[in-house]
Amino acid sequence: MEKKKILVVYFSATGTTRQVAKQIAKIAEADICEITPARPYSSADLDWTNQQSRSSVEMSNPEARPEIKTVSVDVSQYDYVFLGYPIWWDLAPRTVNSFIETTDLAGKTVIPFATSGSSTIANSVAVLKKSYPEIKWQTGKLLNRVSVKEIGDWLLETM
Repeated sequence: MEKKKILVVYFSATGTTRQVAKQIAKIAEADICEITPARPYSSADLDWTNQQSRSSVEMSNPEARPEIKTVSVDVSQYDYVFLGYPIWWDLAPRTVNSFIETTDLAGKTVIPFATSGSSTIANSVAVLKKSYPEIKWQTGKLLNRVSVKEIGDWLLETM
């Protein structure tokens, strides 16, 4: 049986999701790629208590699509794509929408994972599934402060 090719793609504004993405990539023996905003987010941009902050403005506009740098891998070469992001306003950040809308994910199995200080992953995945019904989504998982064993167990049940 041919080994499935796996890619871990993630957006991480503060590094929390990056650490989880790296663990998934290592355990799954997957390639990894970061979704990088054309203009990095500053601490002020991420101030969710300020309605005028960049992240607040983006998340209050469902049509916002922050510009991202071109992804450094050819996604068409992969069977599974783990898609990681922090939860913002109970949703995936608009940067993730920018990635999805500029990348051909046809025929890929996309498995979301997220980190969050207070939200579950459920609503963000439901919105992604509704927004992009042509993508073959698997159930996502919130991976806050999880052990390597917990990630490994999840990967086994996911794939």
